[in-house]
Amino acid sequence: MKVGALTIEPVYDGYGREPAREVLVRPDVPDAWACHEHLLDARGDLDLTLGGFLLRTGDRVVLIDAGVGTIDNDKYHGGQFLESLREHGVAPDDVTDVVFTHLHFDHVGWATKKGQVVFPNATYRVHAADWAHFVDSPDAEPGAVRKLSPLAERLEPFEADTTLAPGLDTRHVPGHTPGSTIFVVSSEGERALLLGDVAHSTVELTDPTWEAIFDVDRAAARKVRAGLIEELTDSSDAVAGAHFPGLRFGRVVTVSGERRFELI
Repeated sequence: MKVGALTIEPVYDGYGREPAREVLVRPDVPDAWACHEHLLDARGDLDLTLGGFLLRTGDRVVLIDAGVGTIDNDKYHGGQFLESLREHGVAPDDVTDVVFTHLHFDHVGWATKKGQVVFPNATYRVHAADWAHFVDSPDAEPGAVRKLSPLAERLEPFEADTTLAPGLDTRHVPGHTPGSTIFVVSSEGERALLLGDVAHSTVELTDPTWEAIFDVDRAAARKVRAGLIEELTDSSDAVAGAHFPGLRFGRVVTVSGERRFELI
């Protein structure tokens, strides 16, 4: 995806499947997926691409999210992230920055492996509210603590919206998680938004009444999506969710009075 002078490249790790009618719902709508069957597989599952994005800007080599890691079970199948990165000409030692949209397991999988930091020369960045929730909280899940604690010495959390690298800015959008963050890539008057899990499926960018069971605060997440839909509809901004098919970008457009997501 070209954004002015910058290029955002997908880094594929694997895929996941979730039962769509259980994980994405519209309250009071009995079968919200009835009009969107074409987005599901034959079993009615939502196919989730797993991975992250690569941005080279100035002398920085930035990863936005780090896939699901070596997990391979009945729902999630990872393991390809480092090879995908090598296909882009990048070795783990080359990465200068790893930034997280949030700290769910399928976004931090290659942050560490068996207690060792995978990208040894990188600075790791995430919103402070997510680090507090997933690592420092007394209720933090032990698996998240084990996975993420080795990053502590290389961690630079942020709170206020800020510029992390030339053309890379943060936007705090709490709801999916306390520190959920959109990354805005901009160059030469063009913009692209990397949403993380603000939207798991493109349907969530066409109707603000969808809710995801994964959202920590459903009301806040729905408010974020509603505002985002208004901002994006018929704008020139490109947008990609962390699990959209093929990690591809699109735009929200109005066609015959209906809002649609069209791939670029």
